[in-house]
Amino acid sequence: MTKLSIGPWIAAQKLPSPGLARDRAAFLERVKVRAESPSVAGFPLLGTGGSCGKPAFALPYRVTWDEENTLALEEVAREFGCFVEYGVYPHLKLEDGGQEVAAVQDWSTFGTVYLRPGYERAEELLVRLAEVLAPQSVVA
Repeated sequence: MTKLSIGPWIAAQKLPSPGLARDRAAFLERVKVRAESPSVAGFPLLGTGGSCGKPAFALPYRVTWDEENTLALEEVAREFGCFVEYGVYPHLKLEDGGQEVAAVQDWSTFGTVYLRPGYERAEELLVRLAEVLAPQSVVA
């Protein structure tokens, strides 16, 4: 699998220069791309994280953290050369340098995965996280 293909979609919405920060017309022009929201590996893009700017993808189930799925999360992290940093929610960071490549939040009616778009294995990581975090009743 590859890194996320939605980079141009996200880039088209970013503030191109500080001088346009108060330009409503420029903002309205940039957000026209939101009329069609892409998906990756069948997971709908929700938008981007407020502070981190990473694309957010909806999982088709709610995530409730427990011993079993945090251990599974740590195993997936190892598969991808990462470790898990437990803050308000878990973040997967590369062992080599500590760059954050993913985060999984659980405080809504569905799980959300945030991914670094330039990470070479982002789509593969999204699919693996969806597999291992799925409640057993959803897997069947």
